[in-house]
Amino acid sequence: MMKYDFIIAGAGCAGLSLLYKILQEPTLQEKSILIIDKDTKNSNDRTWCFWEKNAGSFESIVHAKWNTLEFLSTGFEKKLDLGTYTYKMIQGIDFYNFVINFAKQFTNVTFLQENIVAITSDAILATVKTEDNLYAAKTVFNSTNLFNPEITEENSLLQHFKGWVIKSKKPIFDFEIGRLMDFRVSQENGATFMYVFPTSTTEALVEYTLFSSTVLNKETYDSALKKYIKEELKIDDYTISHEEFGIIPMSLAKFQKNPKKNVLNIGTSGGYTKASSGYTFQFIQKDVSEIVEKLKLGKNLNSDISFKDKRYNWYDRTLIDVLLSKKRTGKEIFAQIFKDNSPEKIFAFLGNESTIIEDVSIMKSLPIKPFLISGLRQLRSKN
Repeated sequence: MMKYDFIIAGAGCAGLSLLYKILQEPTLQEKSILIIDKDTKNSNDRTWCFWEKNAGSFESIVHAKWNTLEFLSTGFEKKLDLGTYTYKMIQGIDFYNFVINFAKQFTNVTFLQENIVAITSDAILATVKTEDNLYAAKTVFNSTNLFNPEITEENSLLQHFKGWVIKSKKPIFDFEIGRLMDFRVSQENGATFMYVFPTSTTEALVEYTLFSSTVLNKETYDSALKKYIKEELKIDDYTISHEEFGIIPMSLAKFQKNPKKNVLNIGTSGGYTKASSGYTFQFIQKDVSEIVEKLKLGKNLNSDISFKDKRYNWYDRTLIDVLLSKKRTGKEIFAQIFKDNSPEKIFAFLGNESTIIEDVSIMKSLPIKPFLISGLRQLRSKN
């Protein structure tokens, strides 16, 4: 059985972000590292969008960026000047290539394409079992779904989306303005909005996104996209150069951070997909930076959850409870938040970077009774 200092189980956003951060740290970059994933990571299978104030670790592969967004709903429209924030887009294939090519400079890094079936541990080592072999390490960083909680219609909403990158024959888009949410579409299947991010005057990512308990059939996503492109974007002549589909859990279920000794969950498996919005990329970057700092200083990775993390977790759970119990619709909630607050304050809140005073200001935008009932329920919950 081969032994390593670190095993990274899963080579998605979390696993590769952690690998990149480790290899950038001089005190850790010579550690023996094994990365295992069943896929080769050679396709453009997803797009990550996020916001930040400064240039980040992956600035060189940012595909497009915007300083102005817009929010649209029935009877309400708002242009959002992001102030100190910039909204950015990274394509999956660019991210994979960037990190993997960087890692190839290090002979102590090994990539394996195998299917992981189990992760176990004892007092000294953690062991990863694949369909073919066993591997051991002092620490295993897991982003597979092996330890995920049960996701049900009672405890979770699903954020599911179908996106097309379209190219129009004529220049139609203002590529300096991204459409963050357009709720002027049918809400019959739950909180539903369109997301439009132009990368040129003729090309844009158009995404049909829903928060609901179940996914739809393929034809429903396609029909909604076609209708919106024709009726709202006023485009008849276009081609689809890329498409993607995704499902993100927005759950009240508890995602474990330390499922076993010497095993640390990262990414969605560690609870770093924000339950109320589905955003993941920047939360992963903050988490892996903290992990690397602890490794560098020899600190315990199994630290307690901070008060700040508990606070935002409660906010997220309260919103999910309101949506699950149908006390308010997603369309109503987001329209009220964007109507009454500045974009910088909203993005700080959604990015877990706001002050308590700013949090109170956001909460004052929302109807007191349904959020109070759901908030108290979540304080009492042991999930």
